[in-house]
Amino acid sequence: MEVLLEKSSPTLASLKVTLSKEDYQPKVDKTIKDYAKKVNLKGFRPGKVPSHVIQRMYGKSILVDEVNNLLSNAVSNYIRENKLQVVGDPVPDREKAAEVNWDSPSAFEFSYDLGVASDFEVNLSELPAVKRYTINVDDAELTKTLDSLRERFADSVHPEVSEAGDMIYGELKQESTEFTTRTAIPTNQVKEEALSKFIGVKKDDVIVFDIQDTFNDESAIAHVTGKKKEDIETVSGEFTLVVEDVTRTAPAALTQEFFDKVLGAGQVESEEQFNEKVLEIIKGNYERETEALLRRDIETALLDNIAIELPGDFLKDWLERTNEGKFTREQIEEQFEDFQKSLKLSLIKNKIADREGVKVEYPEILAFTREMVKGQFGIYGDDESMKETIDRVAQGYLADKERDNYTSIFNQVFDNKVLDIIRSQVTTDEQTIEVNEFEKLAKGEEVAAE
Repeated sequence: MEVLLEKSSPTLASLKVTLSKEDYQPKVDKTIKDYAKKVNLKGFRPGKVPSHVIQRMYGKSILVDEVNNLLSNAVSNYIRENKLQVVGDPVPDREKAAEVNWDSPSAFEFSYDLGVASDFEVNLSELPAVKRYTINVDDAELTKTLDSLRERFADSVHPEVSEAGDMIYGELKQESTEFTTRTAIPTNQVKEEALSKFIGVKKDDVIVFDIQDTFNDESAIAHVTGKKKEDIETVSGEFTLVVEDVTRTAPAALTQEFFDKVLGAGQVESEEQFNEKVLEIIKGNYERETEALLRRDIETALLDNIAIELPGDFLKDWLERTNEGKFTREQIEEQFEDFQKSLKLSLIKNKIADREGVKVEYPEILAFTREMVKGQFGIYGDDESMKETIDRVAQGYLADKERDNYTSIFNQVFDNKVLDIIRSQVTTDEQTIEVNEFEKLAKGEEVAAE
């Protein structure tokens, strides 16, 4: 077997594979013998079919299969052993393949077109400094988060007399149309000029109001009456509500029950400990956000400072062919710049991973998935009571072959490990900023220098 690479440009090449009869014939003969032992043909005892019969009936298809297997292995092995930066898939020369005479086999010659990335080096220490931000989390941010948590875990109370913001439950009627339904009226959806009718009411009070003049929008009328939005124009006139109950949402009290709901049972035992833990979580959340911004800026620095040339037309043709009409050429053209960036980053990261010997093991993948599941469950602490459930959900998620979740998580863990290596070798410019400044940066907006 002979494999030769011929480069026509820094990004295009052809790979020629020549197979002699000595390369494929032993494999063909072995397969024919295996067929003879397994195939059942009328007139022959099982396992006693002569090889020449198998040759006559199946010889050509066996030859084609064995040659294709040899070619596939030869091409992939050559690419791997010579560390070619191949992009897209090798494209067989179909004209040359069509010239092959399978009925009179001897030496075979095949050719493949390759798209390759131009040679490049990754010297992380030579990259310009990348800004790394630390967010200043102050008492105002803690108070804002505590207020949000108290609203999230709010308690419902039933006051005797209604106030603005309450929900009023009762029986809604319109005598002229014999309409009646039980409903809930959110006072925050009532117009300011009509609000006084719904304030200060209690159980068994009767409220009379004009349906079209009472609410802020049509969706509120639809909610109160239970009618479809397109039918709201037909609803008009005076309605009466007989009050049955008033419900008020009150921010959760700072009790042990609230602490356990937020952090898990037994994580803290006092308001002071709770505040410390929440502040720690806030800082951790912002740290993850700053890490995401750092990742974005590092990737931008890699793309801006490492020149890689790609075979544009070859890749566009490959994308159009492999997507089988799912995307038009125009759509591929529109998205090609983003595709190129992603491909270049992948090439850079793979080179770093190869140089540093990066490996990803299953325990790392499972640990990452556990943390992802905990985030989806809204679990902030190490809740032992949920550990078994989290493990079961994580393992089930990774076992979902239809969505290929395992590969997705593998790639994320791999990406994180490579990023850790990059971070350890790239110079960072450490800066402390306020929350509002960070939010602008995360949106890609400029922040005024001090």
